[in-house]
Amino acid sequence: MSGSLVQYFPGQTFFHRLDPRAKLVFLIFVSVAIFAIQNLYLSFFILVVMVFLWWRANLPISIVWGFLKALLPVFIFLFIVQAILYPGETILIYPLIPRFVPLIGGIGRITLQGILFAVLLMFRLLAMVILLPLVSMTTPVHLLALGLVRIGLPYRFAYTTTAALNMVPILQGEIGVIVDAQKLRAMRTFEKGKFWEKLRSYPALVTPLVIGAMRRAQSMAVAMDSRAFGAMKTRTYIEDINLKWFDWVFIAVTTILSIGVIVLAAML
Repeated sequence: MSGSLVQYFPGQTFFHRLDPRAKLVFLIFVSVAIFAIQNLYLSFFILVVMVFLWWRANLPISIVWGFLKALLPVFIFLFIVQAILYPGETILIYPLIPRFVPLIGGIGRITLQGILFAVLLMFRLLAMVILLPLVSMTTPVHLLALGLVRIGLPYRFAYTTTAALNMVPILQGEIGVIVDAQKLRAMRTFEKGKFWEKLRSYPALVTPLVIGAMRRAQSMAVAMDSRAFGAMKTRTYIEDINLKWFDWVFIAVTTILSIGVIVLAAML
């Protein structure tokens, strides 16, 4: 998966033209729906909608495949744990451990409800992972900060949030530089090493990364102080945002559909 998860992809799609506040409302309501719904089919429906919006926003589909590859170990872990530990009634395999095994033989079971709950968690996780970049990748960071301010968030907090988003691609670039520097020193663990070897080598990656981040944060603090950051209670902006008719329609549709899906899930 190439690029940063918060990288902005310019475009002229409907989702790109939406006001940042409309996207934030969309983010909040869909997030609540994702975590509130316990129905497998409705969760899959939300996931399909997220993939459809991703496609309509002309975002690289390779990033979604990257999500799948990165989350595959998590999916496998969820599947195994929930299939074994979830208290289901429909038993598919029992006992999980053959009875002839000493001491622990005859224990453990795999239930249908556990497998279905694991699939539900997978749909939730993948939908949430697609939802967040869908908003950040279609909205310039400065407009996202302005949207947060316009909905009532103090500018200090809005700036902190967007500054953290801006730091993600910078830290990703620094990780690449550190790994390349370690390769020049004949350290091939991150490239060819086994899992435990990579785990033991992480201090060589994390230590310079943390030191570099602390130095960068100090430089940012000095730059902000030199520009009298926070001296004025009100700010002016070069580029302003205004809610248009299609933003209001999008907010209304998002609100109605999210509440409707949650109510429908509660009724099923």
